[in-house]
Amino acid sequence: MGVINFIIENILTQASITIALIALLGLVLQKKSIGQIISGTLKTLLGFQVLSAGSSIIVGSLTYFGRIFTKGFQMQGIIPSIEAINGQAMNELGLGREIALTFLAIFIFNILFARFTPWKYIFLTGQAILWMATMTTIFGYFAGLRGIVLILVGGIVGAIFAVMMPAIAQPIIRKVTGSDDIALGHFCTMGYLFEAGVAKIFGEKGTKKKSIEEMKLPTHFEFLQDTYLSVMVVMVPLYIVTVMFAGESFASELSGGQNYVMFAFLQAIQFVVGVYVLLAGVRLLLGEIVPAFRGIAMKLVPDAIPALDCPVFFPYSPNAVILGFITTTVGTIIAMFTLPMFGLAMILPGMLTNFFAGGTAGIFGNAIGGRRGAIIGGIAHGFFITLLPALLVTIFNSMGFINATATDVDTVTAALLYAWLLSPILKVL
Repeated sequence: MGVINFIIENILTQASITIALIALLGLVLQKKSIGQIISGTLKTLLGFQVLSAGSSIIVGSLTYFGRIFTKGFQMQGIIPSIEAINGQAMNELGLGREIALTFLAIFIFNILFARFTPWKYIFLTGQAILWMATMTTIFGYFAGLRGIVLILVGGIVGAIFAVMMPAIAQPIIRKVTGSDDIALGHFCTMGYLFEAGVAKIFGEKGTKKKSIEEMKLPTHFEFLQDTYLSVMVVMVPLYIVTVMFAGESFASELSGGQNYVMFAFLQAIQFVVGVYVLLAGVRLLLGEIVPAFRGIAMKLVPDAIPALDCPVFFPYSPNAVILGFITTTVGTIIAMFTLPMFGLAMILPGMLTNFFAGGTAGIFGNAIGGRRGAIIGGIAHGFFITLLPALLVTIFNSMGFINATATDVDTVTAALLYAWLLSPILKVL
């Protein structure tokens, strides 16, 4: 068990190590030279670490923004946190071993499904698999499952999501990237598909469909066609206006003595720096992982496609990412005030989810319905990803997880399937 825990905690949940080892395996299977194997493996590791560094910069900036946003607009409610749920499940329920083994089972079943079914997708976002394992283990436990049955059922359910979600999203990913070299491996995919559906209904169609990436600007504003400058023009006013609402006394505590407005300005710039670093990492990663993965596709799982985390797709439609972030945030705010009217919990907007999931959803909405589809679909997406966690709150309360819920809508859906379908069936049996 100690060896398994070491592998899970130090290798499989470390996405950069996992992907580097997969690149190593792919290059070995292609019988590349020692130099090419070392180069390809290390560049893959470096690319993912650069991507992660960019994500960390963005997370730091958005964490600050979330605090001033909550204070500035006097918001009180539940902040979704799968990390807190995971900690409570392991410490209070003693499910750490089961979660670890379910994680491993999902990984193994994913490979088996990819090998023997038409769904040829290998899900490589380790952290997302960990959250899926957490959710299936907790809800399987409360449904009455124990031991090996709990682990196997969780592994099968999680693996089905791991191959099914990339498969369903691939037609749109193909439209965005122009190929089938990579797929989307992120357990917010139902939200992306929801936005795509709304965009198809309410978005632009035929010759009227115009991508946000094709937006033409007057000569004086052509500098906004630069991705990073356009992000800066949006984020700087957003941060400064929000910090003004938060007030000097509160914001000064976060700025460590620096002028609070200037600190907010620099945090907005940090956000842009994070985007720059993230996209540089994506370019380096894709240059190595796709050729290396062909070795696995040829030898182990014919026609296998790597399903990668959502930031990998940001360079394909950067303007849609920012539009998706903004519109999803609007949708979450609307849902925050609307859902309590129907007896549901008030879920506070999560800025990290709004950026990463909202940005990816914006790519989907723009690809299917153009600018209008991305705007309307983005607002609907924000409402949708707030509604599902709100539905989960009541169930969690009954299980002893007070005022707790999760964000990734695929894992939330898996939990609701356990609560609404599997648990009643088991009680009858």
